[in-house]
Amino acid sequence: MEEAVHVEVADDIPPELEALLHTEPLHGLTDAEVQERTAKFGLNEIPENKTNPFLKFLSYFLGPISYLLEIACILSGVFQDWIDFGILLGVLIINACIGFFEEARAESALDALKNTLALKSRCWRNGKLVEVDSNTLVPGDIIALRLGDIIPADCRLLGVGVTGEITEGTLQIDQSALTGESLPVQKGKGSTAYSSAIVKQGQMLAVVTKTGINTYIGRAANLISITTEEGHFQKIINSIGNFLVIITCVMAFVLFFVRTWAVPAKPNDSTGERVKSALLEVLVLTIAAIPVGLPTIMSVTMAVGASQLAKKQVIVKRLTAIEELASVSILCSDKTGTLTLNQLSFDTPYLSNKGNTTDNFEGTGVPYTEQDLLLTSFFASEPGAQDAIESAIRGAAQSRVTVLKERAEVDHNIPGYKVNNFIPFNPTSKYTEATVTDLTTGKQFRCIKGAPQVIVRMVGGHDEATKAVNDFARRGLRALGVAITVDDAMTKFEMVGMISLLDPPRPDSAHTIEECRKLGIQVKMITGDQQIIGKEVAHRLGMHRTILDASKLIDDTIDEEALIDRCEKCDGFAQVIPEHKYKVVELLQKRGYLVGMTGDGVNDAPALKKANVGIAVEGCTDAARSAADIVLLAAGLSTIVDGVKTSRAIFQRMRSYALYRIASTIHFLLFFFIAICAFGFSLPPILIILIAVLNDAATLVISVDNAQISQRPDKWRLGQLLTLSFVLGLLLMIISFIHFFIAKNAFGYPVDAYDENIENSGKLQTIMYLQISSCPHFVIFSTRLPGYFYENVPSWIFILAVAGTQVFAMFMSIYGVRGLDATAIGWPWGITVLAISTCMFMLLDIVKVQIIRRWNFELTVKMVPTAARKAILQERLAKRVVKERAKGNVAKARKVLYMTMGLVAWQKTMEKRGGKMLPESSSTTINVV
Repeated sequence: MEEAVHVEVADDIPPELEALLHTEPLHGLTDAEVQERTAKFGLNEIPENKTNPFLKFLSYFLGPISYLLEIACILSGVFQDWIDFGILLGVLIINACIGFFEEARAESALDALKNTLALKSRCWRNGKLVEVDSNTLVPGDIIALRLGDIIPADCRLLGVGVTGEITEGTLQIDQSALTGESLPVQKGKGSTAYSSAIVKQGQMLAVVTKTGINTYIGRAANLISITTEEGHFQKIINSIGNFLVIITCVMAFVLFFVRTWAVPAKPNDSTGERVKSALLEVLVLTIAAIPVGLPTIMSVTMAVGASQLAKKQVIVKRLTAIEELASVSILCSDKTGTLTLNQLSFDTPYLSNKGNTTDNFEGTGVPYTEQDLLLTSFFASEPGAQDAIESAIRGAAQSRVTVLKERAEVDHNIPGYKVNNFIPFNPTSKYTEATVTDLTTGKQFRCIKGAPQVIVRMVGGHDEATKAVNDFARRGLRALGVAITVDDAMTKFEMVGMISLLDPPRPDSAHTIEECRKLGIQVKMITGDQQIIGKEVAHRLGMHRTILDASKLIDDTIDEEALIDRCEKCDGFAQVIPEHKYKVVELLQKRGYLVGMTGDGVNDAPALKKANVGIAVEGCTDAARSAADIVLLAAGLSTIVDGVKTSRAIFQRMRSYALYRIASTIHFLLFFFIAICAFGFSLPPILIILIAVLNDAATLVISVDNAQISQRPDKWRLGQLLTLSFVLGLLLMIISFIHFFIAKNAFGYPVDAYDENIENSGKLQTIMYLQISSCPHFVIFSTRLPGYFYENVPSWIFILAVAGTQVFAMFMSIYGVRGLDATAIGWPWGITVLAISTCMFMLLDIVKVQIIRRWNFELTVKMVPTAARKAILQERLAKRVVKERAKGNVAKARKVLYMTMGLVAWQKTMEKRGGKMLPESSSTTINVV
């Protein structure tokens, strides 16, 4: 008879450590030995590395955009430009506060792991059984384990009772929070019991083998502490920031020299005055060009999104995880407790026929019912037992058997029956037994429930039941046999059936996986259970059964690229330990995937922190919750789909703002760089600041804009983003110069600032202010979508905010406000400029759509042909050829199959009609097998 065997994770003990483990069981270590080993191995606790809160707060002032803002802030203070100084300082502090308070990292995961350790332990010391603090245990200590104990350190079971008697018994240990195994495991002499696992049954002495950071749970803590990678979103923001900072600094540097020596504003001033004037002018332009609001708007957009997710019972601990969730393409999900319920449930059983014997399985031809099987097993169940299997059977019986459901009181009494005697399970007999009297007939009978091979032997052999058990084992189901006596002497047992038990999938898991597939997310199942159990659960979830043995992940004979290929193609991993989960995430990230990881146990914590997005599910441990970026409060995974959809909407808002802001910055810098160098033209500083502040302030409402959700994982595509921004910025610059030349040359407006002695002076500045304020700002209606602007209507709040700032700018320009250096230009100019800006954004929208539709990786390689990109392109082209060839072969095979099926159908039709397929004279025959 086949039986699913638990595969124990090997735990290597170095020879020098092994030599310290031969302690006399009933004597234990002496105080001197304990002191010596404590000095060598340290305390049995996980070391802490606390981050200074002040230094952490200062870290949010780092980054390219922050550096430029800080320099501009210092220069504003030097030139006593206190308005700019206050704005810049305020932006810096707000950004840092949002980061510090909303993006708390998961250092507390170490505290949570530490809190899972037992606080007190019973230990043999100096020949006495005493209670000691768990953190004082050392390798070689003899500890006593009994029902309900949390194991305080990794230890080896000795097969000796607490008082020294030799025992052949085993401990039943629940290590699901550590390994992800859905069932408690039986461990006997020589087996390793892991720290933080829970003893569910039995008692035994054990010798401590590893303590603190060297334990199984300690290694998990170490994996968490070494995971300090920069987030994906931070990398993107830094890349955008670096690009903008470089072009801003280069142009500012050139402008400084131009305004100091080549085209000074006041040529007759001394060099010192010219330097000061040029520095002030460059400073103002730099402040306006820097995307001051970029970090703030990104943070506010994500904070609003986090609030929306909280209403759907998705709590975001790290704001940038929202953006990263939108880009996740692979979701690695822990099986036990996440995809499944983490509780044994009654599955489809095997039912024998009544009157069956060893030689006659048909019997009377009438099968036992499911209720018969459950009622018989309920008779042979121990009342009040905490065993997972007993609880599952009793629960199924009480919910499905009519006579049990209709009881007035829920206890072990069964209406119409009386249990006269009960024999509990023991490791030798491997079954439980009850003697029962049917109160209606007065007949007595015995019921037995236990290991399948034992029950089959008790009935004298049963091939069909054995076959059913083997089928259960191959599918990873736990089987129990049930039999009942059928003679008056109560000695002859008859097979009732075989119970099958499985940790079932959550009701919503299959639907969630299907929804993830529709959103372009591949779900991979990760479990500490055996491979066959993983395959069965995968099948029930609608996944393929390609489950990889996780031990292959650390096979030195396999090339890393081949390993990554296996990880990509498989549907899950079995017999996984924390290092394996961490490795899976690491390998997939090396291939360029953004990986999400869900989990609920201590064993999931390292991978949760390593993943781009760690998701702790409902009912998770403190360690998992602390290591995760997102915490689900509702049971199951269905809320993940809501989270993905919301995060993709937020992503579109952030990307649209980034595209708009970069294009605006490029437009601003190019226009003023050329205008100052070639014509000595610039805007009054207050108008430049007004453009930057009002436009960015209005754009804050993008956080509540209607967004179009992508059906595939979102990507920033920095090459596309920067190229598109540059093209839009260049076109905006051309549109601005058209306005400039028309106003300057066609209408004769001077480039001079307002001077009451110069006719029409200041008008050109105001016209260009209105054009530079409105035209780039209206472009955000285009950048908010990858398609045409009319495909998705923006929210009314967004329309009113953007339109409101430009209406304000228009009225200010039409009537003039001397306090803001705006000269009146009249209604014709005001309406015309705003109308042209509206038409221009529609024209630029067409350019945007065409660039996005034609953009692909091959174009990227042509534009920037690096060796790495060329290699990737060649690899993709080779895969494409293989894929096309495979599709062609499949099409040919399908064609042959259809032709064969047609011939078979025709032959059957002809045979039914009594006809012949071929003339009798023909020697050709067709044989269809």
